[in-house]
Amino acid sequence: MSKRDELIAKYAADLKDKCGVNPDMDLLTKVTIGCGPSIYNADAATVSGSDESELNTVKQNFLIKKLGLKDSDALDKGIDAVMETYGKSNRNKYRAVVYYMLTKHFNKESAY
Repeated sequence: MSKRDELIAKYAADLKDKCGVNPDMDLLTKVTIGCGPSIYNADAATVSGSDESELNTVKQNFLIKKLGLKDSDALDKGIDAVMETYGKSNRNKYRAVVYYMLTKHFNKESAY
């Protein structure tokens, strides 16, 4: 099993155990590949749910640039909803899991 496959399995477990979501493995794999090498860097692989600048980066670079959404309050509400689902007290919020849930939240699976 490759390192990426191990990480995808870990992300799938997080979705099931912490978020109560049964993941679409094909989409999760595409989202993980889309994250690029950041998934192998401990700091870049996670998203800080309490850091406003980090959440703004997710909004600008992922929601607006990658998914092609228009900047609005709905984007902030979507990010808040995903952070709430993932669990605000959960320290390790994996970027690929957050991006997967945002993709599902905004029904933008077509971006992959």
